[in-house]
Amino acid sequence: MHSALRCLAVLACAAAPGAQTQPAAPAPGTPPPQGLEAEWDIAPVLQQIGAHASRLLPLLDRIDAPSWVAKGASDTYAAQLQSSKDQTKAIAAAARALARKPDNLSASLDLFFRIQGLETMLGSLVEGTRKYQSPAAAQELAALVAENGANRQRFERYIVNLAQERERDYQVMDQEAQRCRGALAAPAKGSERRKK
Repeated sequence: MHSALRCLAVLACAAAPGAQTQPAAPAPGTPPPQGLEAEWDIAPVLQQIGAHASRLLPLLDRIDAPSWVAKGASDTYAAQLQSSKDQTKAIAAAARALARKPDNLSASLDLFFRIQGLETMLGSLVEGTRKYQSPAAAQELAALVAENGANRQRFERYIVNLAQERERDYQVMDQEAQRCRGALAAPAKGSERRKK
């Protein structure tokens, strides 16, 4: 009997008028959410990020870090170059995969952090290329790195909006769960009173 009452209470919570709780208002001082881009709008941006990474590889292959060491450069450039190549390949693959399911928050964050890390390493390699190889090659690499700026910024805004949407969803689910727990507890308290 008690389990039947609980089932009825759960159904009542789901069907009750007003069960669709409004999302919590943003905290004072926080900008209002701009809304999450549709998957079909952000997917091409992710594909462009992947294509950009693929275009970086040939330029990275032209960097001759071992010859820099012979000219007095730190041998960390060779490690940075290899790591940049590895990250570039990983970014290209991850961006293409994420374009198929852009609402994956953890994969989006992973890709964004990879992009940031790669940009930092590429900044160092641009300086090394300018100093130890060729100013023209350094300029070409820097220009290609800069091409991704608008896509990276748009992807960053998308991630922030995606995280805000997920947070609102969890707040609504938590409020509904608390309301249903209260509804389930009310019949149990009533039956205890009747027993006395």
